[in-house]
Amino acid sequence: MAQSGTLTAKGMEDLDPRTKVTIMIAILAGMLFSALNQTIVGTALPRIIADLGGMEYYSWVFTSYMLTSSVTMLLAGKLSDMYGRKVFLLIGMAVFMVGAFLAGTAGTIIQLIVHRGIQGLGAGIIMTTSMAAVGDLFSPRERGKWQGVLGAVFGLASVIGPFLGGYIVDYFNWEWVFWVNLPIGVIAFFMILRLFPQTARQEGKIDYLGAVLVTVVIVTLLLAFSWAGSKYEWGSAQIVGLFVASAVSLLLFLLAESRATSPILPLGLFTNSIFNISNIVGFLTGFAMFGAIMYIPLFVQGVIGTSATQSGLVMMPMTVSLVIASALAGQLTTRTGRYKWVAIMGNAILVVGMYLLSTMTVDTANLTATFYMIILGAGLGFTMPIFMLAVQNALPPSLLGVTSSAVQLFRSVGGTVGVAIMGTIMTNKINEEMTAHLPGAVKQFLAQPGVAEQSKNLMNPQILINQDKLGEIRAAMPAQVQPIFDQLIEALKFALTSGLDAVFHFGFYIALVGLALTFLLKEIPLRTSNKEAADGADATKVNAEPQHQP
Repeated sequence: MAQSGTLTAKGMEDLDPRTKVTIMIAILAGMLFSALNQTIVGTALPRIIADLGGMEYYSWVFTSYMLTSSVTMLLAGKLSDMYGRKVFLLIGMAVFMVGAFLAGTAGTIIQLIVHRGIQGLGAGIIMTTSMAAVGDLFSPRERGKWQGVLGAVFGLASVIGPFLGGYIVDYFNWEWVFWVNLPIGVIAFFMILRLFPQTARQEGKIDYLGAVLVTVVIVTLLLAFSWAGSKYEWGSAQIVGLFVASAVSLLLFLLAESRATSPILPLGLFTNSIFNISNIVGFLTGFAMFGAIMYIPLFVQGVIGTSATQSGLVMMPMTVSLVIASALAGQLTTRTGRYKWVAIMGNAILVVGMYLLSTMTVDTANLTATFYMIILGAGLGFTMPIFMLAVQNALPPSLLGVTSSAVQLFRSVGGTVGVAIMGTIMTNKINEEMTAHLPGAVKQFLAQPGVAEQSKNLMNPQILINQDKLGEIRAAMPAQVQPIFDQLIEALKFALTSGLDAVFHFGFYIALVGLALTFLLKEIPLRTSNKEAADGADATKVNAEPQHQP
């Protein structure tokens, strides 16, 4: 049973092991709910888009979630340092559940995007506060194995989520994709309310100006990347204006933070090389990782022609390998006290996995795609926990919430920018291929008076997602037209394959840069107590390279 009363953040490390385990159960329950709601959407999304329409907004269902979660991360990290983790875990859970319920009521793609954005607000709070709370409970040396447990929770969600999402859209209404996990959310909420101790407040003023400015920086930057090349030209006034607004807001943010008494993101953090390298690599890893996870189901369902349920089964081995690698990475860092070689190995495997994905064609079988995804999952599993651990170990525990949120923010922004850019790359490549390689007979067919008004829908790769609907369309056509329709479908598959091939190639080069930068990561011994760096440390001044006892 968790101890009652108010604890200091340092005091949480001194709790007895049984109490720590009960607190961890509450944290893991909340993270499982959040992770399940994220992973369940992946395999279901192609079918949801086929029902609601709006293939051009495909990436925005993901982007809105990542954008809003990015916005709340820094603020939640700072406020939880000041006022304790418990209240923000509860707020995050409540907001997330409201968003999940509303997402199931969406009648249009725009409504779904908005409601996913609400979910993202809650998710940003949950993830940041949970990671910081684990840091409160365990020293960096112990934290390695618990990072593996956290990875196992994400892995479990990744195993169950894709299959469950596919099964629901194949046999039930897709709304249940968002509603099926709500009971878990309610249980997690009350577990956190009952088990999680309240920690003492720290003195400090809330940096409202910094919070507003960093929000403007993130939103304008992500909107620019999301709209450039699709809704507007890269050189258009709208896109240039967004980039300028982001740059100006960044300068104002830096000025505000340099003068704030309790900044939302202390600028002294950026004098630490471990913080900088970890976040840059995290950004690039998120770029490649989220892009791959987002577009793999589209390949499996649209090109290979697998059902949503089977698509979940195809992706399941990837998540199993992610769980195993994450647990192994945690054990290795805890036993050895070293993390750099694990990070290098993980990024190297990630590079190989991204390259293999880029070699897939219309003839790629499910078994081959599964093997490639197992390698990708192993790379992600070895990589994901390490950089969070490295940053938490290198900086004062009094800044645990801020540093944890910063690592997640960079990874999240990387994922959002990656999905947006990859979506633009895919769309442009598909349009290019359809223009250049559409068979003459198909062009003549689409130009006929009775077909011309439907040609836009017929040339949309979205029709490849629902194989049953595709069969119905073909069966309704005259026998002499069916061979031409088959040529159109093959052209669409080729175009979609080319678009996704370009996406995975781009992800491969990004992962390669991340691997090169990992070699620059400085390694210092993992601390065996949170008090080592905290004693006598000034939370407002962060040393460039703090010294640690072995």
